[in-house]
Amino acid sequence: MTSDVASAGEAFVWIWLPGATEPVIAGRLAHDRDGRLTFNYGQSYLARGDAIAIYEPELPLRAGLIEAASKMQLPSAIRDGSPDAWGRRVIINRIGGRDEGELAPAELDELTYLLESGSDRIGMLDFQASATDYVPRQRQNATLAELMESAERVEQGVPLTPELDQALQHGTSLGGARPKALIDDGARKYIAKFSAAADIYNVVKAEYVAMRLAARAGLNVAPVKLARALGKDVLLVERFDRAPKEDDWTRRGVVSALTLLALDETEARYASYEDLATVIRHRFVDPAATLAELYARIIFNILCGNTDDHARNHAAFWDGGTLELTPAYDICPQGRTGGEATQAMLILGNRRFSQLSLCLEAAPVFHLDDARARAIIAGQQAAIEAHWDAVCDEAALGGAERAFLWRRQFLNPFAFEGFAAAPN
Repeated sequence: MTSDVASAGEAFVWIWLPGATEPVIAGRLAHDRDGRLTFNYGQSYLARGDAIAIYEPELPLRAGLIEAASKMQLPSAIRDGSPDAWGRRVIINRIGGRDEGELAPAELDELTYLLESGSDRIGMLDFQASATDYVPRQRQNATLAELMESAERVEQGVPLTPELDQALQHGTSLGGARPKALIDDGARKYIAKFSAAADIYNVVKAEYVAMRLAARAGLNVAPVKLARALGKDVLLVERFDRAPKEDDWTRRGVVSALTLLALDETEARYASYEDLATVIRHRFVDPAATLAELYARIIFNILCGNTDDHARNHAAFWDGGTLELTPAYDICPQGRTGGEATQAMLILGNRRFSQLSLCLEAAPVFHLDDARARAIIAGQQAAIEAHWDAVCDEAALGGAERAFLWRRQFLNPFAFEGFAAAPN
């Protein structure tokens, strides 16, 4: 069975225009005869002097029906605002638990996920059942302990109490597969990331260490900090798509690299840094600096063992006319037992090996000569080695935990094969 919200077969898209603290109605999503979602901008929105496209070229600012690309169930820029694996688990838990029965993911459609997830989603969009009345789906104020308890119950498949349901709803619109929630802390907003039941090492602290070392290596990275709840570690990642304004918040538009590359979820394996570099050269603000930053992020992912660098883990700000790379996020070393590894996105041609030699070969794609590329690699290696102990101290990482990560995830010798001698 599906929720009552989705039975109408439509949802209305509301948007925060640049600098605004309140949303306006932008258009309507509805099923076509094949069950895919199509979009129409509203006449009132098109008549506004400050209206912007949700994303171009996919959803250009024009009248008439706009269909998703042939392989997509809905426009990719809309899908960016929909929950991924974790948020969908929470929604399935809520609806299935409320009906005292089991609910399979296939029984819920995209409209249900859009309308059942929290309103404080990443980016500048929200989705409502009404075209005239905006009613945000907000959660009650909750402690980290309450949020963690809620996440653990969802992992176990245990229905939430109404109170815990409300506590966790706020984060249902987030992407990714790991347990997480949204929290507010005065003048800042954070994504809280929790440990998962299946973790075989401290993933939360490992991500903290990677994010902090990335910042020390000169990358533009979202600020992070560690907290504790129920005796467990929690990673707090500061949100970059919100800015305080007059006791309220503005929202910045964000589109994923999957959207930039015009790929569907089923085509994610074809996502390529080479193709993303082409988009940057033609459409981004300050393309030269952006290409160098993206190249540096590829290098750091390889040096820290983050092979989960898929196209939803890269994004750009969109203001209706220009694109700008967001701060880096989700830099999380992945579990690794052997040497050989591959990145989630292709690096050059059909190759994706997690090796610096391949990155050096790809440097011209990013308008970097050999000397500049080698300097980026050397600088990052030096930064990781120089700041490793200090950042591990910040995270209160024990000796066994450091040994588990060092030269397995961080500075794995496989990364240096065919390039240079591995570090000591």
